[in-house]
Amino acid sequence: MKIEVVTMGIVIFILVIVGLAVLGSPKVKGFLGEASVRIYLNKLDPEQYKVFNDVLIPLKNRKASQIDHVVVSAFGIFVIETKNYKGWIYGDSKSKYWTQVIYKRKEKLYNPLWQNYGHIKALQEYLGIENQEIYHSIVSFSNRATLKNKNINEPNTSVIYSSRLVSTIHTCKNSKLTAVEVGRIASKLENITKADSDKKKQHVKNVKDSQRFYQYKINANMCPKCGSDLVERKGKYGAFKGCSNYPKCRFVAKQSG
Repeated sequence: MKIEVVTMGIVIFILVIVGLAVLGSPKVKGFLGEASVRIYLNKLDPEQYKVFNDVLIPLKNRKASQIDHVVVSAFGIFVIETKNYKGWIYGDSKSKYWTQVIYKRKEKLYNPLWQNYGHIKALQEYLGIENQEIYHSIVSFSNRATLKNKNINEPNTSVIYSSRLVSTIHTCKNSKLTAVEVGRIASKLENITKADSDKKKQHVKNVKDSQRFYQYKINANMCPKCGSDLVERKGKYGAFKGCSNYPKCRFVAKQSG
């Protein structure tokens, strides 16, 4: 019984360590930051505000601009860039880089206002609406950060904590778009959101199919890189399968088990 309790304690300890490591990764932090912003944006009245998350805007040069969040309403188009940094954040509207300070360590980050300006330009190109006055640039930091920004005095521009996101949007009370215009813009964003979702699903399917075909070749003793035969070789750590076209092709099959 004691052995089982000790074993369970070790398992829980390992899971906690793994969990902390995963939560500490930049991708997970970014995901959690965007998820919290989605929760805040869900508080907006859906009759007045149309919210779009993770919007991929196609550009004429075949590239794309990824925007964290876009909110469309009669009061304008709110383009939101989310940051999940911690520490003290210093920066202004004109500097190319801002500074993140954690204790005595300093790190540079590209000016998120400039980054969001690029998103707005992409949105202007896609929507065909150049009027700068209807666009609101919002950079949202999580409460893990302490904002020390100065000279953020550009029109329709805000650098705020995520918790103030809804109240900041609500401060804009002058109508700039008609109901018809809001509907047209929302429809265009819905179209690309759906298209992007379908594209992601197809991408996942293609990846899975390519992985299956990759493994099929290995099982058939065929090198998935150059098509030559795979042969058994002996190395420092035992036998392994490698390409017979070595050294031109250095493919080595991973050992299972």
